[in-house]
Amino acid sequence: MKYISSSQNPILKEVRALKQKKYREESGMFFIEGIRFVEEVLKEDIPISKVLVSECLSDVNGGKEILEKVKERGCSVFTMPHKLFIELSDTKNPQGILAILHARNYKIEDMYDEKNFFIILDCIQDPGNMGTIIRTADAVGATGVVLSKGCVDIYNPKVLRSTMGSVFHIPICFSEDIFKTLDDMKSKGIKVCAAHLEGDCDYFDIDVTDNIAIIIGNEANGISQEIKEYADILVRIPMVGKAESLNASVAAGILMYEVLRKRVK
Repeated sequence: MKYISSSQNPILKEVRALKQKKYREESGMFFIEGIRFVEEVLKEDIPISKVLVSECLSDVNGGKEILEKVKERGCSVFTMPHKLFIELSDTKNPQGILAILHARNYKIEDMYDEKNFFIILDCIQDPGNMGTIIRTADAVGATGVVLSKGCVDIYNPKVLRSTMGSVFHIPICFSEDIFKTLDDMKSKGIKVCAAHLEGDCDYFDIDVTDNIAIIIGNEANGISQEIKEYADILVRIPMVGKAESLNASVAAGILMYEVLRKRVK
């Protein structure tokens, strides 16, 4: 392991820069933090650029074990005083380990399978919602998640934490032109359903046995008018109380599990 003692070290500057979306996009890199997250990366055999650890990592439960696993993988490991690690950390109580990774770039044409089940996110901006939807999509075995322009960056540290590792389990694609993507899906026989308060039918009445894509809209405004017009069907989730709408991740979860329920019969 190499030792870092200065806050001006280029590697520390790189990590600080990776907290900004602009630099993540320019470099094609991002970082994850915490023992569980690094374990997930090792388990999925995802290439690691660098690992940074605090001198206090060995005092944390599981710290010695994860460090041994990282060394066995042959990763470049840099250690530093805990006070320097705290400056890098994006959490309140850092465990003392983070890893720098290359972003994975999926293309929609590489994601299609025999029975497609896509989740399309239209300008989802809340990191917690984004992470929860990705985690739920992983849980139901969705084919993949497609993000439109205006969505929060999936490599935002808060999004990553909310996925609980699912960001490494399910293909996620950023669409430069969501309308072109929808056209492509339709050409392959994928039914495009959009969650909408003015839905044509209740969600438990739709046929989800064939190829399907479910669109979830922005937290404040729902799906855009243009996206609404592209949908083959608008689906509503009944509400008998006084609430005007549901949280985006809750709505997404209800619809995803309805697809799973009908497909596993």
